[in-house]
Amino acid sequence: MERREVALVDLLDRLLAGGVVITGDITLRIADVDLVRIDLNALISSVNAQVPSPFEELL
Repeated sequence: MERREVALVDLLDRLLAGGVVITGDITLRIADVDLVRIDLNALISSVNAQVPSPFEELL
């Protein structure tokens, strides 16, 4: 198996070109009682002429 090194910049460029979805759940619990629950859903993608920014209207 051939090992190939990829620069971090190249990896980020590939990820942002296609888009990345990050999801996660965090629950703070003491004595089986849920105190805080945080749900994370994030879409990270690059913005260009073909994929305009959804926040352009707000500016």
